[in-house]
Amino acid sequence: MGKFCEVCAKGTISGHNVSHSNRKTNRIWAPNVQNVRVVVEGTVKRMNVCTRCLRSGNVQRALPTKSNVEA
Repeated sequence: MGKFCEVCAKGTISGHNVSHSNRKTNRIWAPNVQNVRVVVEGTVKRMNVCTRCLRSGNVQRALPTKSNVEA
């Protein structure tokens, strides 16, 4: 699921676009979710994490492995 943060459980919310004539059409707001490698209980794991959690330090990014650096 790409529009869901696995750390803070932030997901999409729905609402309306409202035009000048007050017509309403459905839309969604999605968090900025990135698929990153994080350290969870000592193991490296890929997770969908929102950028707010990344900036605030709620997750610890995993260091790149040697094979990733050489490629």
